[in-house]
Amino acid sequence: MKILLTTLNSKYVHSNPALRYLYSASRDRDAETELKEFTINNEMGYIYTEILRGRYDLVCFSCYIWNIDMILRLGSDLKKAKPRMKILLGGPEVSYESRRLMEEHPWIDYILRGEGEVSFPRFCRALTEGEALSRCEGLTYRMREEICQNPDGRLPSSGEIPFLYSRMEPEKDKVVYYESSRGCPYRCSYCLSSLEKGIRALPLERVKKELDFFLKRNVKQVKFIDRTFNYDRKRAAEIWRYLMKQDNGVTNFHFEICGDLLDDESLNLLKEARAGLFQFEIGIQTVNPRALAAVDRNPDTSSLLKKVKQLIEPGNSHIHVDLIAGLPFEDYESFGRSFDAVHSLCADNLQLGFLKMLKGTKIREQTDEYDYVFRETAPYEIISNRYLTAEDLIKLKMIEHVLDLYGNKGGFSESLAFLQPLTADSPFGFYEALAEFFYESGYQHRSHKKEDLYRILNRFAESLEKNGKDRRDRISEKAREILSRDLENTMNFDAVKKFHKKGWDI
Repeated sequence: MKILLTTLNSKYVHSNPALRYLYSASRDRDAETELKEFTINNEMGYIYTEILRGRYDLVCFSCYIWNIDMILRLGSDLKKAKPRMKILLGGPEVSYESRRLMEEHPWIDYILRGEGEVSFPRFCRALTEGEALSRCEGLTYRMREEICQNPDGRLPSSGEIPFLYSRMEPEKDKVVYYESSRGCPYRCSYCLSSLEKGIRALPLERVKKELDFFLKRNVKQVKFIDRTFNYDRKRAAEIWRYLMKQDNGVTNFHFEICGDLLDDESLNLLKEARAGLFQFEIGIQTVNPRALAAVDRNPDTSSLLKKVKQLIEPGNSHIHVDLIAGLPFEDYESFGRSFDAVHSLCADNLQLGFLKMLKGTKIREQTDEYDYVFRETAPYEIISNRYLTAEDLIKLKMIEHVLDLYGNKGGFSESLAFLQPLTADSPFGFYEALAEFFYESGYQHRSHKKEDLYRILNRFAESLEKNGKDRRDRISEKAREILSRDLENTMNFDAVKKFHKKGWDI
């Protein structure tokens, strides 16, 4: 039996850890297993052709909110072209409501729910050896005209979770993912990780050995996908300390951490890390205590913000912080206050995200309680709720766009610091005004080179002066001087020379 493990990643530089786990766990002598990855940007005909060319007996797709629609179209076409080919779907997007999904799409032969390191090899053996599928835990399948659903399988123990790269080398041009633990101690109502009880951690000696694998190969970045890496402060500190000691001067390590759990020992340790060794992602989400309590998070943000600020201050680690628009009890004004509080931390990246009503989550079950309206297809993003209108969310989308262009990509620090207080009383008000100008001017209709973003910001400064904002201070003249300094500090000499030759017109 010839098996294909495949998926459609959101970008080429991404890779799929789930497929690598299954590939590493597959040891069936009667099956030939291949792993191929595509992206959602690949032309559908190309993917279709590549899969059919492989003459596979079983094609297994890893399904997520960013690729499920394409996979459903692709799978249907593959089945029409080769009816005897069996198709299995797995992943978080099909692990819930799997029976309904198979009713709607009769070409799906199997759905494997939950983690597959134990259940997938057992399923493959059942196919190759003719065993009863009813013995395969976590499997939804067809038996003649009936859809059958077996009980959920047990979660693999830490000893049953293989090393991602036990059967392959990490690809140099893709992000390398690593996982030292599974599960999360928190129960955030919008997150699928909240559904699993308990944490399964790999032994520390094994973690160190596997990290050495990456360090010896000078991997550019290792991204930990632990849901809350520092759930155990001492364990996290020991891994950080080990990486600082073994530092090869090249590899960067990314962690998703809980800011609440940062303590003095961790903060003091991380101050000593080489610049660029670590980067951290911290989900703050909101500073509205009622909204936090409603989604089962700690409503005390004063201590959290202080700790995150302490992590940022040394300047040796890249810090990414998150906000979520669409939580219960957070209206437009409240979100603006959350934005200002988190913006004041001066993190390297402030991501403004939008609530997704994921299948299986508690908040999706609370749709009626908070009057949620959301998209019926993946990624199930919020359209409105009792506290935010659709128009409010569109305004926040516009703010997100200009924030990414100017606040997150870098190169505008002095210009933004100059223009913000002249525009509005708060960072949120500034980005609100900049977004309105950007969209009213029609700049959203095409992508822009970096140098053109300086020209657009110059136009925005000119608009402030035309609108009577402190004309005596010659806003546009000063802004152009400051924009020039930012430009010269960001771009190389030839690019700056070319910019000034063309001028400020856009």
